[in-house]
Amino acid sequence: MQSRRQALKKTAIVTGLLASTGLFPGLAFAFSKDGFEAKTIQDAIKALGAGALVASKDVVLTAPDIAENGAVVPFAASTTLPGVKRLLILVEKNPAPLVALFNVSDSVEPAFTTRGKMGQSSDVYAVAIMADGRALFAKKEVKVTLGGCGG
Repeated sequence: MQSRRQALKKTAIVTGLLASTGLFPGLAFAFSKDGFEAKTIQDAIKALGAGALVASKDVVLTAPDIAENGAVVPFAASTTLPGVKRLLILVEKNPAPLVALFNVSDSVEPAFTTRGKMGQSSDVYAVAIMADGRALFAKKEVKVTLGGCGG
């Protein structure tokens, strides 16, 4: 019987080999280095090919009012809008604001949950990047009692 660590290692190796052969083209191109290295929310949005942020009631962000531990803050983002290309979660005061990027197609429901780090209390954004380049967002302030970005 193999350990969990051995199984994860083998899975990662197989996935890497398949991605390098082009069998998973979405996996190979899913990472956006410029977006994740951006220092501001607007720079991240621009790096991902979208225009100015516009508030929208059709984008939904779920996050706690108060996060006891900034190292593991639960986030959920969703929308019912047609034509969504990407769904993002960004934390304004993080050193690198882009926390999560989900590529969406017509066969994928744009509704995701994840956990991210927050170093301090900040506004959190859920952004839907549309096929036409619009960037629609919802925003919520999350207070952090114990920071999670080290330090």
